[in-house]
Amino acid sequence: MFKPIPVAIGLRYLRAKRRNGFISFISLASILGIALGVTVLITTLSVMSGFQREIRDRLLQMTAHATVSGAGEAMQDWPHAVEVALKDPRVAGAAPYVDVQAMLTGNADPQGALVRGVDPKQEPTVSVLADKMTAGRLESLRPGEFDILLGQELAAWLRVGVGDSVVVTAGDFQGTPMGAMPKIKRFTVSGIFAVGHNDIDRNLAIVHMSDLQRVLRMGDGVTGVRLKLHDMDQAWNVARELAINLQGPYRISDWTRENANLYHSLKMEKTVMGILLSLIIAMGAFNLVSSQVMLVTDKQADIAILRTLGLTPRGVMQVFMVQGSLIGIIGTVAGVIGGIALTMNLERILGVIEATFNITLLPSDVYYITGLPYDLQSSDVVMIALVALAMSFLATLYPAWRAARTQPAEALRYE
Repeated sequence: MFKPIPVAIGLRYLRAKRRNGFISFISLASILGIALGVTVLITTLSVMSGFQREIRDRLLQMTAHATVSGAGEAMQDWPHAVEVALKDPRVAGAAPYVDVQAMLTGNADPQGALVRGVDPKQEPTVSVLADKMTAGRLESLRPGEFDILLGQELAAWLRVGVGDSVVVTAGDFQGTPMGAMPKIKRFTVSGIFAVGHNDIDRNLAIVHMSDLQRVLRMGDGVTGVRLKLHDMDQAWNVARELAINLQGPYRISDWTRENANLYHSLKMEKTVMGILLSLIIAMGAFNLVSSQVMLVTDKQADIAILRTLGLTPRGVMQVFMVQGSLIGIIGTVAGVIGGIALTMNLERILGVIEATFNITLLPSDVYYITGLPYDLQSSDVVMIALVALAMSFLATLYPAWRAARTQPAEALRYE
């Protein structure tokens, strides 16, 4: 009894049994359409966020969050840089590295790869290489032994295993009495690792830092320092502050720039998918427009009586806006609940489908994962709910405006 008149009438129209059952059916279809759209959108974006997280985490297992490297020359004061970096509470680990693009020759055709020199004692602070060894150990890299660790895919392409030899041909040339010659060194395979990311397993080889320094004749210099952070989103700021504190010409980079194409493509894919799936919600909103227009036509006599009793056109408009918005709210709430419940039970649903039809939807040898990852983000749920509510509200404007223009005399002429 304390509700405003338009709200009370709108609620009554929502609960009342209508003479025209088709209008009720269209209203129910609107609710189901909005709920289905919200459910599908929440689940899809959660799965896409899960795959993004899975790819990012696998990539960052071996890729530094940020790097500080020499500008065109070897970085000589890297021990000081590591010391300064570790004093920053945002830094979880720091380690030097030497990178060079090289050609590797084994028992098959030569393969190009990135050869990285690391310090086996400091490397575990910035990567999980030690935990990803399928054969051998990271500690097998000893200075002067010229051992090498290969990615699983790279070893397969070279057709080599532990104990075999691999010839590394660096791209830099050195002067000899016979002219310019590439830097060539034979390494012994002492281990194989598998990160689960094809670009890394196919294109990365690890050696001891001092061995690669000798091959490249860098002395004690390194390519740069790799940083692992507690919060990867702070990578650029931390690297920039470290370069400023070192007071030298340094080049900085972070994981979003080193993997810019992958990072932006994943972000764009999620955005485009969200826009496309929003069309399902839009279809529910169009159904809402249809049901509201038919309701306004069906309630012409009621509108005329309300107008004669003193309800203003604005009040009439509010009646149908309330009634239509409530349909949108019910559909959105149902969709949010359904989307969250479906996302949280995806693993079980996937298991039931695989067991019922005796199929494997996500084979681990193709996708490098054993389940369906998802990342249910509250920001995505809130944004989807707001979009659905906004579409529902906009869908009520035209039918409500049309109801407000109803002339009482014309509507009651044939009653």
